[in-house]
Amino acid sequence: MYTLFHCEYLSRIMIFSKKYTPRWIVFSIDVLISVASISIAYLLRFNFQIPETNVASLFFIIPFVTLIRIVSFLFGKTYAGIVRYTGLKDSQRIFITIFFGSLFIVLSNFVSYLYITQAFIVPLSIVIIDFLTTVFFMTSLRWLAKSIFYELQTSSMQLKKAVIYGTSPAALVAKQTLEQDTASRYKVVAFFDDVSKRSQKQLGGTNIYPISTIESIISAEDVQYMILAKPFNSIEEKTSLIELCLNNNVSVLSVPSVDSWINGELSSKQIRQIKIEELLERAPIILDIANIEVQIKNKVVLITGAAGSIGSEMVRQLIRFEPKNLILFDQAETPLYDIEMELREQKQCFNFQAVIGDIADPVRVEEIFKKFTPEIVFHAAAYKHVPMMEINPAESIKTNVFGTRTIADISVKYGVKKFVMVSTDKAVNPTNVMGASKRLAEIYIQSLNKTTKTAFITTRFGNVLGSNGSVIPRFRKQIEEGGPITVTHPQITRYFMTIPEACQLVLEAGTMGTGGEIFIFDMGKSVKIVDLAKKMIKLSGLQLGKDIQISFTGLRPGEKLYEELLADKENTLPTHHSQIMIAKVRNYPYEEVKVQIQELIDLLKDPDHLQIVNHMKRIIPEFISQNSIYEQLDKPLVK
Repeated sequence: MYTLFHCEYLSRIMIFSKKYTPRWIVFSIDVLISVASISIAYLLRFNFQIPETNVASLFFIIPFVTLIRIVSFLFGKTYAGIVRYTGLKDSQRIFITIFFGSLFIVLSNFVSYLYITQAFIVPLSIVIIDFLTTVFFMTSLRWLAKSIFYELQTSSMQLKKAVIYGTSPAALVAKQTLEQDTASRYKVVAFFDDVSKRSQKQLGGTNIYPISTIESIISAEDVQYMILAKPFNSIEEKTSLIELCLNNNVSVLSVPSVDSWINGELSSKQIRQIKIEELLERAPIILDIANIEVQIKNKVVLITGAAGSIGSEMVRQLIRFEPKNLILFDQAETPLYDIEMELREQKQCFNFQAVIGDIADPVRVEEIFKKFTPEIVFHAAAYKHVPMMEINPAESIKTNVFGTRTIADISVKYGVKKFVMVSTDKAVNPTNVMGASKRLAEIYIQSLNKTTKTAFITTRFGNVLGSNGSVIPRFRKQIEEGGPITVTHPQITRYFMTIPEACQLVLEAGTMGTGGEIFIFDMGKSVKIVDLAKKMIKLSGLQLGKDIQISFTGLRPGEKLYEELLADKENTLPTHHSQIMIAKVRNYPYEEVKVQIQELIDLLKDPDHLQIVNHMKRIIPEFISQNSIYEQLDKPLVK
């Protein structure tokens, strides 16, 4: 008995699991429905007792109506849709096709009445009944087939219980989309919104609960997914909800904005997992758009490192202010090509030039300045990887110091009005070669600022989310590969900021700067890297210790546990922007700095790592190496 039932069940699945029902079968069924509908219409019209005078006419009327339906089906292509994916558009097509077919029957009636037999071929009451029954049976059968297919496909799958935050039309569409996803079956058990506890409201047959009951509902219903389909009043509200979900092992998904739906329809693949960046984001930055536009519009702007994570975002931010010409300067060929294609194809922007070159090549740099005569320079080109620069100090000096000096000196020569350099929090009390090299670059342009009309401005901030070398892309890749996630130290912390946020603040600081300032940004609270890793694991729907591990590898050469934004002897001055401050730092005489930097650059001719780093420490006494081979130079400092 069981075997017989089982075989029958499998055969049904096989029928419904074919790619699609052949069109000729769908067409044939529709024709049969038409024959049945006109017959039923007569039965209903005459209360199932058709007069003998009308029975004879059926031998002409049924073929006549059926022929009209066949022609209308061919024109309307009602048979073309895949039945298992029947939607509102398919129902609409059936309605319109049957309507015009019935309209033709009505017109035929009037032609017959006026010019041929002075009688209707098909009584109008029967035409109306036939229209309604045909539409009903054709649409109902399709929706029934779709439902059966869905049940057969998903009956063996384990239900994934989900709740939706929000009750907008988009939330309802998200519910329908998820529950119709045959690849992985979801069941929405609740909506949450600002409603009274006493109000028993429903949306799409599912109860709506107050937001205050989220934790109790997801616990009681054993919810696995939270779908965000409503804007939040604040970043804090959003973060709080996501944290609550993660603490209850609930994966968080987000519905994209309606304008990003494909052809106005939401796909289940568009409902994506929340990213860690969304847990670290802050309130939007308010920019002085008018002032930025005054300084950028119709100006020639050069960006070094334009293909990098910061440089490319600077390009995207700047194009909206309509510069006369934007010079994208970088030595990385493929990334530079990528940003060029993005500007041309996506942004429809053409007032720019992509230029390949090395900032440490004075001949190439001067050639570019001579050709394009930039008025504003954003200097984002630099080596930034701490461990790499720790074992390659000569290259760090060549690019970060000599390259910066080259760009700065030629900017002065060609009358650049404003020079904005992107620096790093690692330049504060540096413990590694990279941070020290950036501090030397800061010192050089600050001292140069006093001798020229070019306004040299420094912007200093911490790690940016998603940048090249950021821990987040590395952690994400390690999670995809099954782990382990490698963290250098359980206590290590870092400040984080999104790339767009950092670039907006660079623009704002560059606009307000008059020359010689080091602007530092409000980086918010420092984040424990191990906590960041744990949250990323939860966001991926995995369990720490069960699905993936975290391993501690030890601090890398030159790495320190805590980053700083200001040196011990520095303090800050406020600006009109609450997230931007000016660092008060030691002033260096240009002539002294010029000689010291030149002596350091001369060491590149026959590079000796210890000698180079030793000279850097002479210029920057606060440069104390950590976890590095150069610690020997600090005990005592070599004279």
